[in-house]
Amino acid sequence: MAVISGDGVFSHTCLGASDLAASTKFYDAALAPLGVKNLGPFGENCVLYGKDKPAFLVLRPGNGGAPSSNGVTVGFAATSPADVDAFHAAGLAAGGTDEGAAGPRGHLPGAYAAYLRDPAGNKVCAYTFTDGN
Repeated sequence: MAVISGDGVFSHTCLGASDLAASTKFYDAALAPLGVKNLGPFGENCVLYGKDKPAFLVLRPGNGGAPSSNGVTVGFAATSPADVDAFHAAGLAAGGTDEGAAGPRGHLPGAYAAYLRDPAGNKVCAYTFTDGN
């Protein structure tokens, strides 16, 4: 069985944003229930997020083009179904669109997740696992 863990192999993840202010508002709200904080700007075109160090960057594409992450989903670890619910509700209230309501997922025992599209169209989710099947 696959297990999603916080001990990953990546140093960081970046997602593009055509409207950095709208994306910052979205991520500030959606990630707060997961304990992920806005750590401030990195230059004029990037905002850093993390728990204790930058791990997730939201930025205007360096080539000046439109952001595109079709087929990509960034998953954030949640500690409980309540945190997943809060992520989804906060993200919707902050300009995100529903891509899959919070609830159990049948592909893995105990999986509980919610999916959103951010203001730039990037797909993000919050995931946790319960003891249930």
